[in-house]
Amino acid sequence: MPGFADSFWSGDYAGGLGVLFGKLQQGVIENQQMLQIAKLRADTEDLYGQKLGTISAGSERPGGFARDDGASVRKAYDGLRKEMDDAGKNHRKVADNIRQLVIDPFSRWCEAHEERIISSHDDLQTRIKAHDRQAEAVKKLRSHYFNKCRLVEDLEEETKFIQAAPETPASATAGTPQIKLTDEDLEDDEEPIEIGDLFYQPAEVKKILRHMLETIPLTNVKVAILGTYENVSTGENIVKFIQENLNATSVSHAERIGQDFVGHGFLRLVGNVGNTFSNSAKLHYQWRPQAFQTAGIQPTKALTRAETINGDVVPSSPITTTAIGDFLGGLMTNQHPNESSSDKLRREANEADERYKLGVKKLDLMRCTLEESMMEHLKFMERCELDRLKAIKAVILDFSGAISNVIPSIQSTVDNMLLYQETIQPQGDLRYMLESYRTGSFIPKVVTYESYYNSVDEQTFGIDLEARARADRKRVPIIITGILTYLDHHYPDLEGDEARRGIWLVDVPLAATHHLRNAVNNGKAIPKDILANYEIPIVASVLKLYLLELPDSLVSSQKYEIIKTVYTTHGSEGDEKARLAVVQNTLGSLPLTNIATLDAITTHFTRLIELTSADEAFITALAHSLSYCILRPRVESPLTQHERHSYRLVRDLFAHKEQVFGELKRASTLASGRARAISTDESQRRAHVEARNRAVIGAARSRPSSPAPTGRHRRDVSTDGGNRFPIQTSPTSSSPRNSGRYRPSSLEVPGGASSLETAKEYETDPPMRMTQEPDGMHHDSSGNDSPQSATNSHSSGGLEKSNSLSRSGHASGTGASGSRFPRKAGGGLVRAAAAKRDSMTAPQNGNDSDGSGADDQGRSPGVSLTDRPMDD
Repeated sequence: MPGFADSFWSGDYAGGLGVLFGKLQQGVIENQQMLQIAKLRADTEDLYGQKLGTISAGSERPGGFARDDGASVRKAYDGLRKEMDDAGKNHRKVADNIRQLVIDPFSRWCEAHEERIISSHDDLQTRIKAHDRQAEAVKKLRSHYFNKCRLVEDLEEETKFIQAAPETPASATAGTPQIKLTDEDLEDDEEPIEIGDLFYQPAEVKKILRHMLETIPLTNVKVAILGTYENVSTGENIVKFIQENLNATSVSHAERIGQDFVGHGFLRLVGNVGNTFSNSAKLHYQWRPQAFQTAGIQPTKALTRAETINGDVVPSSPITTTAIGDFLGGLMTNQHPNESSSDKLRREANEADERYKLGVKKLDLMRCTLEESMMEHLKFMERCELDRLKAIKAVILDFSGAISNVIPSIQSTVDNMLLYQETIQPQGDLRYMLESYRTGSFIPKVVTYESYYNSVDEQTFGIDLEARARADRKRVPIIITGILTYLDHHYPDLEGDEARRGIWLVDVPLAATHHLRNAVNNGKAIPKDILANYEIPIVASVLKLYLLELPDSLVSSQKYEIIKTVYTTHGSEGDEKARLAVVQNTLGSLPLTNIATLDAITTHFTRLIELTSADEAFITALAHSLSYCILRPRVESPLTQHERHSYRLVRDLFAHKEQVFGELKRASTLASGRARAISTDESQRRAHVEARNRAVIGAARSRPSSPAPTGRHRRDVSTDGGNRFPIQTSPTSSSPRNSGRYRPSSLEVPGGASSLETAKEYETDPPMRMTQEPDGMHHDSSGNDSPQSATNSHSSGGLEKSNSLSRSGHASGTGASGSRFPRKAGGGLVRAAAAKRDSMTAPQNGNDSDGSGADDQGRSPGVSLTDRPMDD
């Protein structure tokens, strides 16, 4: 059964958590209702007991039973009064028991439970808001980065145009194209400003600067030679404002925020070299015009100054003094002097690229942290909800005990309450909650870095499977093959089959999985020393996380409806053949990378199941854990959450792996073989024709004479050279590709290996080729193999074979397993192998007349098989 950690996920994270915390808040209200019932019952029992205690005093009347001290009726009356008092005491005791056993402990538990819910909600909400803010910042950084790249490209194009254009007079330069930024581009350039590890929108920065300029004291500072600087504040006053209004936790934190103001051009250091911000009353910082422009405030007017030279009053020029000061201050603070506009654009583009990369990395780190926190909180909330249901069950049990221990007369009510509490099933209620309000499984949505030049070399997770395989230059991505190979090598290190199977089912903390993911998420092959630092279950968990973070499942989500229809229509056991055929056809339409990856993963798990003798429970659990890695719907909905088509597909792949993927490989091989047979390359045609002619002439010269004809199996020499057999043969040896070796096409039986695979086996395993060739096959020393006709002579006990040049092609109907001449067990196989070995070891002196296998000249032409031991 899935838990909270795999059930309340959504694309924006907040949707699933909203449903969960809505249900948890409903549980808090339910706790209050249970508590209210207990309080009302306790108050009622207390009031009832008090009323019963007043019956004895209220029943006194003068002149009644008080006058008859010894009457029996008086004793009965007194006993009745005593019973009333005892009943009142018992009811008040019931009220005290309810308060002590139910109300007090359960109320404290309810308060703690509500605090836990609120704490988790606030923590996750804060993290989600920070993640959303970072996501928006990344979008703006990406837009800014792309705009800068476009400006650089436009500048390069303009430079090329200017260099290529001929020299024109000055009057013609008026039509030179210029780069103009539209209002739209200017709006896109307004990116959030980072101040003190937080990003602020321009409107927020405007409010902050306005408040600072209105609050922090501004003075004029006179510097020797440079003149008087206006609108100056000390570093101490600025730090004091930052600590009081911008929530700086320490002086160093406030200094970092002040340095950000300096870096963004709002402040500058005057009277000293450099541009470092410090908390000092001796360091003065001037508010630059950009700060007043951003804040929307007019700067303070310059104060008029007069100087006396030889007794004469000379009016000073504040504009000239300010200009000189700005010029000298700019020389001291400018970090990029003598920088051209093109270099500036490229530098800004590189800086925008770095900020975008850092933003994406920070967003990915925040996403991982958020998912880890969500995973921990979801598991914690699941335990809290289960404890709440158990607590309600315990409350009802204590409530019934507090009443039943004192008042036996309400035993039937107690029995009913016990019956009610017996009907409460915490696990069942939890399962109902999951089935009714589940929003989605854990499928991470990775925000990948989108390079402007479409490169995926620096990241592995979240990249399209084909793109990753294409970058790795492999059919299957290296991360999958590397992890599977690593696990194959380390399975023997584990003790017992139970431990080997358990690595795929153990609940690995998401933080550990993310730690290994971050170590290998670089677009490169995984070094073995990195995997050796982690436990094997973490390595297996990273593979499942990689499959979950793919943009699409291995079996594309576009095939989900087809798979659903297959298992809806052919889901019964009797329709297994039809179901597998449709599944095979569906998988055949997938990209080759997906098919190869699915084959590699399925092969790994089927081998693990076979070697460890896994039981049905393990196979079921493994299929459930891999179902969303193999196939998942495009959009998860309440209808798809309860469907088990992905699980059934995984079970079929486990059970019928060879049948499904064998047919897919065979179809792929045949398709590739047919594609290679059609060649339009004429570059080597002449060489192929000459080689074929030489082979034909050599075979004609070395052909032995035909054997003596028999009365029944006589075969005349064919004159047409190509129609000797009554059936159509496979592609003949006239093709340059096939003239070098005989490859019997009769091995292409339905359901068997493809002809291409058989040819490969023939080329790579000569001993197997000798034992699988049909009887009647003759190999001459020139390398050309020619099948020969064979007849079964009962009188002589041997086989006669005739050779024919026209049969050098692929003879249809002849195969290793379908020989027209049945063999005896034991000796027949040895004789055939011996004959073939002898024919393969014929003398290489150019005279191939002995290739027929005759030992002396006294024998008749042809090949005669004798029952003798094979010479080694």
